[in-house]
Amino acid sequence: MIRLEKFDNFFYSELIDSIENARELLQFAGPEFIFPLTEEQIEKSISDKNRIAFRVVNRFNDSTLGHCEIYFKENFANLGRILIFDKTFRGKGIGKKIVILLLAFILENSEQRNIELNVFDFNISAIKCYESIGFVINPDKKFVREIDNEIWTALNMNLNLDNWINKY
Repeated sequence: MIRLEKFDNFFYSELIDSIENARELLQFAGPEFIFPLTEEQIEKSISDKNRIAFRVVNRFNDSTLGHCEIYFKENFANLGRILIFDKTFRGKGIGKKIVILLLAFILENSEQRNIELNVFDFNISAIKCYESIGFVINPDKKFVREIDNEIWTALNMNLNLDNWINKY
């Protein structure tokens, strides 16, 4: 149903248009970007040699369904910026497929086996999705962000790819 392709400047406008406000941008990307999202911000981010950005493509019609990224750090790979553009497609298992494709990419292209991601604690459906794949919440690592006089708490979740392969 989906595949991942390299995300390049041809698709910047689709990503920019999918973010409607500062709250959505923070939920999608964390504090690195400032609303409104711009091509310059995207270009600066994906120019980092440790970051790989993907376009999530509908296999049936080649349309863009979303965006996702892997950021390689010294001791782990971080999955992030996972976004399904059209809200009517959310909650239908596409997020799980995206994460599995990202894990498969890491398995095939990297020796990194420790995987992390961050998710805001109010995003229960995403947390359940990640747990269904095998991610577990790391109770010792949380991040706090402020937006519109609210405090948002991001939970850190992790997974070991070697253990994941053996289970699934």
